[in-house]
Amino acid sequence: MKTVLGVKPYKGARDFYPKEMALHKWIFATMTAVVEQFGYEQYNGPMLETFEVYAAKSGEELVNEQLYHFIDRGGRKVVIRPEMTPTLARMVAGRIQEIPKPIRWYSTPNLWRYERPQRGRLREHWQLNVDHLGTDSLSAEVEILDIAVSVMRALGADESMFVIYINNRHLMNDFLVYELQLTSDQIAGAARIIDKHLKINQQEFDRELQEVGLNSEQIDGLNKFLTSKIDDLKNCFSSGESESEFESKSKGLKQLQDLFARLEERGLTPYCELNLGVMRGLDYYTGTVFEIFDKHPDNNRALFGGGRYDELISLFQKTSLSGVGFGAGDVTLTHFLETHSLIPDIDPVTEVLVCFADQEVRQYGHDIANSLRKESLKVEVYLPEEDKLKKQLKYANQKNIPYVLVVGTDEMNENVVQLKDMKTSQQKKCTLQEVVSLIS
Repeated sequence: MKTVLGVKPYKGARDFYPKEMALHKWIFATMTAVVEQFGYEQYNGPMLETFEVYAAKSGEELVNEQLYHFIDRGGRKVVIRPEMTPTLARMVAGRIQEIPKPIRWYSTPNLWRYERPQRGRLREHWQLNVDHLGTDSLSAEVEILDIAVSVMRALGADESMFVIYINNRHLMNDFLVYELQLTSDQIAGAARIIDKHLKINQQEFDRELQEVGLNSEQIDGLNKFLTSKIDDLKNCFSSGESESEFESKSKGLKQLQDLFARLEERGLTPYCELNLGVMRGLDYYTGTVFEIFDKHPDNNRALFGGGRYDELISLFQKTSLSGVGFGAGDVTLTHFLETHSLIPDIDPVTEVLVCFADQEVRQYGHDIANSLRKESLKVEVYLPEEDKLKKQLKYANQKNIPYVLVVGTDEMNENVVQLKDMKTSQQKKCTLQEVVSLIS
């Protein structure tokens, strides 16, 4: 059987029917309201970027397997953006001298990645990106984590529903280099496997580590390290190293200790937990990394994450500028809200429907509608002229429109309307001013 051309969208593309669109708008309106309370300003960038923007630091899996790319008519290799941070870095680098710093920016782009569509992962998704650039201290991480918690709370979540797992790439690199003494190739392979630590079982984890060249002693050491608590980390390194090695090893450790101390001061520790299995797959992360996890057993997965990237701007400009941020996608957040029964009853767009008992008074109905619109009410006029009042009221119920104004010859002669509350079915005669005061 043939499929009619155009009936189905491209596989992985998103159709937003009004109900889904209303939820989508509510999620992003809620999140952006929180972000703007922290003083962040909205920006946007192009859907297409040059291939080189992502090839440099986005990570092997993303570049080799997930990019939508093609050669345009000018012979340029371009990419449909799979993430926003490289675009942000390019934009900031282009006007780095004129932008006030520190920079607090956010965006809500739609993004594309070629991957197998499944629960929590679609090829097209929308994302809230929040970034702070130009602050080298851990105060930037604390603010970003504070925003992440505030976003989740604004969506209705509490500390029993989610946790923020935090790690530090400096510490992980120090352990792999100085303690396990891995080669650069082994480090890259081990980092990718550690990033999957929460998604695969222990046997598969150990087997994949063996495949990249780790021996049993190194694997045992890594497994012990990954289960460490914050107070145990200083005991994970062997004694006897040189002073310079110790300083290198302690950089990530000190950052983690200081970060958790500041989170405690801010009252955020109930939401935060050390997890050395969190790596974040993108190559540009340099320090703190984190992921927000759903605690519910039916949806026990990462919702979104982020971290610090101190070298990304320097790929586009000689001047370096530190950065830290996160990206929260709509797909995983929607599943989180569904799992925890947090999806609200979203008010319909239309607040008032003007219906007609007599078709001869249609102009009066339109005049009433225009007057109410001037009062900032959202008013719809029922247009099919052949439909009886019963069908008009049925339409209002189907769209969950809360109020109906019924007009006829008598109402027009008295310069009034019949206002009907569709939830209570109560109806009364009102002037235009009374309608505004009752509905507004």
